[in-house]
Amino acid sequence: MNVFTSHHRRRITTGLLLATALQGAAWAQAYPAKPITFVVPFAAGSATDQLARALGQSISTDTKQAVVVDNKAGASGMLAAQSVAKSAPDGYTVLITTNTTHAANEHLYKKLPYDAVKDFAPVTALGKGSQVLVVSMSSPYKTVGELIAKAKAEPGKLAFGSGSSSSRVAGELFKQMAGVDILHVPYKSNPLAITDLLGGQIDLMITDTSTGVPQVKGGKLRALGVSTAQRTALLPDVPTIDEAGVKGYDMGYWFAAYAPAGTPAPVVKRLRELLVAGTASASAKIFFDNSGSVPFTTTPEGLAKFQAGETEKWGRVIKAAGIEAE
Repeated sequence: MNVFTSHHRRRITTGLLLATALQGAAWAQAYPAKPITFVVPFAAGSATDQLARALGQSISTDTKQAVVVDNKAGASGMLAAQSVAKSAPDGYTVLITTNTTHAANEHLYKKLPYDAVKDFAPVTALGKGSQVLVVSMSSPYKTVGELIAKAKAEPGKLAFGSGSSSSRVAGELFKQMAGVDILHVPYKSNPLAITDLLGGQIDLMITDTSTGVPQVKGGKLRALGVSTAQRTALLPDVPTIDEAGVKGYDMGYWFAAYAPAGTPAPVVKRLRELLVAGTASASAKIFFDNSGSVPFTTTPEGLAKFQAGETEKWGRVIKAAGIEAE
């Protein structure tokens, strides 16, 4: 006689679900009970690194737990993304990243060592920003028009650097929309490309404002155009690339936080609360004001939906720019 009825099964299932919910709630209540590691796909000094450190400072103040920033630069963010994807799903390893790893890379590379959707638990978007087209102060080019004229007169002679997918796609889109042939030189991060730009090894780059603007204000680089449809308050006299003659040009970037797939929902919820509060903190305000970017937060579900739309958009841009997956 089978006494293990559907009624018993329902009671056991309900009990397991309740136990799991209570365990998740306990995790969230205790979280964070030890230091959190923010893994950043770019070098120290990059925009993402600066934001991660500002958020980490806020979370440390709120929770009395240390936040360690681990810069894993290289391979267009793939090293960092893969590292977090393989980490324990407990909320103590968090990827602070950009559209590079979670919208662009799948269109730029034939094989990725991670799945931008399946391997991660979205937490929240963090901010949006613009980029700026810069040349060295010793460069003869004073305007976007002069740069384009030179590139058209001597195809393939000028070179642009990029240390992120945002920077690269912005440069490739510029080439495509301006109808010019400019050589692409890849770098592990934008600050490294800036170093070569200052040294004359490359002629131009389109970089995030937090990396480029300090060099512009320090008199080392000349800004020719802003990549988004609106000018940036940091460089109010610099026209947009669209205004400078490349009609319809618009290419910004965004930041977001992801935990490894399988991280308990209550932990993701608590982590999101800490990060959202962090975007409004004094340390983050300094970053946003100095970088010309703005806070932009979402629910985990909102980030998943936003990421899906952005992945489709970046795919269209990359295809239109004629970039073939490596």
